[in-house]
Amino acid sequence: MLKQSLVRFALLTFLSLYFGCISALQVTRDEDGVQLLGDRDAQGFGGFPDLYEASIADLQKGLQKRQFTSVDLVKAYLARIDEVNLKGPTLRAVLEINPNALKQAKALDLERKRKGARGPLHGIPILVKDNIGTQHSEGMNTTAGSFALLGSVVPRDATVIAKLRAAGAIILGKSNLSEWANFRGMVPSGFSGRGGQSTSPYVPLGDPSGSSSGSGIATAIGLVAAALGSETDGSIVSPSQNNNLVGIKPTVGLTSRAGVIPISGHQDTVGPMARSVTDAATVLTAIAGRDPLDKATFSQPRNVPDFTKALKKNALKGVRLGVPRGLVAFSTFDVIKAFNASLVQMKKLGATIVDPADLPDLNELLTSTSEQTVLLADFKVELNDYISKLGKVPTGVKNLEDIIAFNIANADKELVPPFWTDQTIFLVSQNTTRDKAYFDAVAESKELGRTKGIDAALKLFKLDALVLPTDFAATPAAIAGYPLVTGQHHTFSLLPFVSSLVVVPLGFLPPETPLSAAEPTRPAGPNMPFGLSFMGTAFSEFKLISFAYAYEQATLTRLKKRAFSAAVPKTQLKDVVRR
Repeated sequence: MLKQSLVRFALLTFLSLYFGCISALQVTRDEDGVQLLGDRDAQGFGGFPDLYEASIADLQKGLQKRQFTSVDLVKAYLARIDEVNLKGPTLRAVLEINPNALKQAKALDLERKRKGARGPLHGIPILVKDNIGTQHSEGMNTTAGSFALLGSVVPRDATVIAKLRAAGAIILGKSNLSEWANFRGMVPSGFSGRGGQSTSPYVPLGDPSGSSSGSGIATAIGLVAAALGSETDGSIVSPSQNNNLVGIKPTVGLTSRAGVIPISGHQDTVGPMARSVTDAATVLTAIAGRDPLDKATFSQPRNVPDFTKALKKNALKGVRLGVPRGLVAFSTFDVIKAFNASLVQMKKLGATIVDPADLPDLNELLTSTSEQTVLLADFKVELNDYISKLGKVPTGVKNLEDIIAFNIANADKELVPPFWTDQTIFLVSQNTTRDKAYFDAVAESKELGRTKGIDAALKLFKLDALVLPTDFAATPAAIAGYPLVTGQHHTFSLLPFVSSLVVVPLGFLPPETPLSAAEPTRPAGPNMPFGLSFMGTAFSEFKLISFAYAYEQATLTRLKKRAFSAAVPKTQLKDVVRR
């Protein structure tokens, strides 16, 4: 009798495990076969979260359960980077790895065991754009992608890096970028002398956009949990769009720029890039706040909110959203079609859509050159000041004029034919001065972007926010210094009509879209992502995040297309843990 009971127990156990494994391998899909968000601990990876899509909360859950460690997580991400960064499709997303990442992960694992987690970012690896300073003793460079600053010694961590470390995050490494944050000349997005030409994981040799190109690529395919980018005009929102991500361009002054290689104190800002609104809000909460090293941060409200409190699925109910149709008209047919469908979805979620709700000064914005005047003059002065505060610069460059000469002397590394030879922005900036025309342009930019632009539209139409495709959202927010969630970086035509934004995935170009020529990257191709932007007034990030979250959760657009097969790393946590 005992023997029969044991046999019966063994059989039931086997059947339970068998059907449990079968269940774990099943993925929830909609009627079109699209994978839906759900319990990603049970999606065919041996009970481990899928690193291609894993959220920060998924990873934190596994760490808390001791299913894996932060050391395991770092090893898995490093293996994934190795697969696709300089091998396979050679995406060139990551510029260098933190040589102390594993050591830091081990220390954070031990701290978790002894004291518990500091918070949601404890033991979570983050990549940061290579214009954001990290302490030189750690073994990484801060160069904006240029050999001219290789080996330079920054005085300290950038404030946003110090905040990430305090939250328990691991700085996994530096991401590639459009060199000098796309402010050297007419050079393809995603190229730097040190990192080479990065490309999209969604279209072979596709344009990753910039300047936070590597941060976008790496986050899109799970080379890291999330990343930091910086934006002056489109540099977070544009690569977020092109890489099917959520990006937040905060109001100038919400996050510190201390320790970040500058373009302009009037427009520069640092923000998160992530695979979900939740993750972006988590990172933004960690890096926001006042900083004595950046006076602009004292313009923000005294108490910075926990932006994850904005994550409500019904946030669009009763909200008035305006459509600046004059800007939307510049988008392509496929983007406008998807955008119009998104408006229908937002109505279903309870929003009132005011269409059109154009910026009152649209024609002035389209013709103004004030942003160009401001950025060119600011860049020379602020870059020279940044270099003067470095502890050491082995190349000997002391200012912008020296960098121009360095590039000419090292043309084989920096001015590489046939696509990467230009440094006209440097040359024009070198010849600028902060004269009366400059100060007039500063005043005009603020007026066009704020009082006669975004703020005027919000007041005129009684709106909570503006909503528009990302590809023409960046400049009004940029010159206004306002927040944006979106993504499309414009080269130095610098269309003067973008504010601060929050960007979420909106759609993908049709599968039958022809591959455009790669010179050296393709601006379009099958399944190229594009984004939707929510734009608001100063320090309206909390509201914008709530609107973006409600839309994201209702549509789950990111999950409808994956990167092309060769660009998807195979290594998962189960491979590292079992090894």
